[in-house]
This record gives sequence, C-alpha cells and structure tokens, in this order.
Amino acid sequence: MRITILTIFPEIMESYWHSPVIQRCMDKGILSLETADIKEYAKGSFRHIDDSPYGGGAGMILKCQPVMDALRSYQKENSHVIGLVPTGKPYTQEKVHALAEKEDLILIAGHYEGMDARIYDACDELISVGDYILTGGEIPAMILTDSIARILEGALRKESTEEESFEDGLLEYPQYTKPREFEGRKVPEVLLSGDHEKIRKWRLKQSLLLTREIRPDLLAKRKLNREEEDLLNDE
Repeated sequence: MRITILTIFPEIMESYWHSPVIQRCMDKGILSLETADIKEYAKGSFRHIDDSPYGGGAGMILKCQPVMDALRSYQKENSHVIGLVPTGKPYTQEKVHALAEKEDLILIAGHYEGMDARIYDACDELISVGDYILTGGEIPAMILTDSIARILEGALRKESTEEESFEDGLLEYPQYTKPREFEGRKVPEVLLSGDHEKIRKWRLKQSLLLTREIRPDLLAKRKLNREEEDLLNDE
C-alpha cells in the first residue's frame, strides 16, 4: 500500500514515519509513505498558497491551484483521494478496514480556515476524525495512517488486533497484569482461574457493560445474540 500526504507542513510528518509500527511496515515493504509539500506547487515568486475568503470572514483559505497541482503530481488511476475536513463523515473502525483494502491513498491535509470547496470535488470522500476543530489536517493524516498501517498483514500479530475496542462493535474489556494486588485493588479472580470459558464469558460481559455505560449508541446498533442478552439481563 502507498499513502501520500499532501500538506503545507511536511516536517511535521517526517518524525512520525520513524514510530515503531510505521517503520516496521516500511521495512517489510507492506507500506510506502510519501509527503508532498503543497508550497512547492504554488506559483509566483512569493508562492502564495492561501487567500482571503470571498464574501468576507475571518482567516485564510487554502487555494485550489497549488493543492490541485500537487494532487495531480501524485495521483494514479487507482488512487483513492481523501480530504481531511471537519465536514467529512466520521471516521470509524469499519472505514479503517475499507481503506486498508485500497492500494493507493492520497490524504489532503487542510489548514488555516479551510480549503477552497472546489478541492473537495477532486476527493473521492471527505473524512472527519471527530467533532472538534484542529489547526490542520496533519494530525488526522497521522491518525488515518496509523489506524490503517497497524491492521495491514504483517504489521502486528493477528491476535493483537482481533479483540480490540470497535472491532466487534463493543468496547474492549478491562485488562490486567502483575502485580495481583496494587494498593488494595486486586485482579478479578476469574482471570486467575485458568478456566478459559469462564474468562471468555467474563470478558464478553465486561465489554457489554462497559459499552452500555460509556457508548450506548454502539450497543443500540448491535444485534445481540442470546448469550449476550443473557449476560446483560443477569447483571
């Protein structure tokens, strides 16, 4: 897979490429990462990449020309172009898996007050990483890259990504390690029992309870099986 990030601050991305999972993916050849500096595609001696918005308003808007020229320099026939903007669809684990199937992703990291809306027309989809505002799209670009890279085959052990929050529509159950007791708080006895079936049921029940408490919206969308209904009713 190739991921290309169009940004006006490529230096922000460079250090991230050396994080363990990303570096492992690149070393194994399962992921290729590139950054394109949008400023290099701006015309004129002053290389203006932004301008004031038509109709008035605060802030500056990223111009079409440098972004589109940068995009065309990297875009291939099989490229899937994503605009990282607050008005995009919410990013989910389901979308992570869908994007991991793509061969070539191009992420456009907006900045300033936003991008000229005509840039959106060149995108295959618009994605938002949450209901809040960031200074630019560089952090969302890292979020997408990280979430996708870690589920690529060979990035991590398969078991490490199977029982995680959101993978099955539930939040992950609580995890514990040594010591067995810390400041009066003990590890649940069932986890020390060696009974794998009891441990499985305990973990499932904790996931259900945690999801009901913190993210009831997830539970509302999930079709519970008989065992899950019984575990919740038992509580």
